[in-house]
Amino acid sequence: MGVYNRFMNFLGLQEEEEVVERERIVETTEEPETNPYELRNKNKANVVSIHSQKNARVVLSEPRTYEETQDIADHLRSRRAVVVNLQRVRGDLAIRIVDFLSGTVYALNGSISKLGPNIFLCTPDTVDIHGHISEMMGEE
Repeated sequence: MGVYNRFMNFLGLQEEEEVVERERIVETTEEPETNPYELRNKNKANVVSIHSQKNARVVLSEPRTYEETQDIADHLRSRRAVVVNLQRVRGDLAIRIVDFLSGTVYALNGSISKLGPNIFLCTPDTVDIHGHISEMMGEE
């Protein structure tokens, strides 16, 4: 109720019930204005892109020397997964390479998994690995 209506009601020139009914009618006839631009923006906020990484690459590497391990670490730092084949290097060198790569993926919060005999998958933290490959023991 406005100040004018209260004053008129105080003087007895206007009844209180009529004023309340008029205000209710005015309130119900007014519709809230909706801005179609705001509705459109609300709907767009729920849209999520399914292309999170455009250039996903997997690098295949077959190092022959320990010095080539630095290149593999550089690929991991560039957020690329690397499959490392160590079948052509000596056993002691393969252990050193795996140790270096294990430290690299640990520093990058990544992971290293064995895919087969002397074959490893090194991934940065942006790549998730699900599943497990079990080693098959052949009876010879």
